Amino acid sequence: MSDALTLYVNSGYTSPYALAAFVTLKEKNLPFEIVEINLEDDAHHAASYQKSSITERVPTLTHGDFALSESSAICEYLEDAFPSSPRVLPTNTQQRARARQVQAWIRSDLMPIRMERSTSTVFQHDTAKPLSADAQAAAQKLFRAADALVGNPSGNLFDQWCIADVDLAMMLNRLVHNGDAVPAKLEQYVRNQWARPSVQAWVALAKKANA
Repeated sequence: MSDALTLYVNSGYTSPYALAAFVTLKEKNLPFEIVEINLEDDAHHAASYQKSSITERVPTLTHGDFALSESSAICEYLEDAFPSSPRVLPTNTQQRARARQVQAWIRSDLMPIRMERSTSTVFQHDTAKPLSADAQAAAQKLFRAADALVGNPSGNLFDQWCIADVDLAMMLNRLVHNGDAVPAKLEQYVRNQWARPSVQAWVALAKKANA
């Protein structure tokens, strides 16, 4: 199998899941190419893309002849396929399980926040529209969970940074970036995570794409 790695992302660089896969590749120091998929033109439904993605979503990673979609699966695959490169998930069994929990929760819950503070408001244009009652309730749920999770002196979820930190920070940044009230501890957590070179590399691509 060829060693070539290619990551398919949405052309606007707004996908939080493509962000997670991109950061994983960057943090593991793996060379890769990016292919942009224009979701507005339904390019993700094209037969050629469907053949690789199966789920017709971004991101999709190809590693030679192997193709895989869904960001958490991509992160796990890269961790297993390249064990000698820097790790993006904890080695401790319980911490790794907790990281997976955070990733799964972020991808499946807090829908009012995801609807009213889409990632386009972070990477393309912010919004001054107030949060609805449902979104405010979801934000309080997010704050309670994040406050319990982020207690390590390292400023990360665990002693060492992991990819779940980016997932959690991305969800919180939907609020921070748009000026919503966020507890100071969690706002600082977001700013620390957002300053990572791997995340800033994605932000630079988003700015260029949306200029």
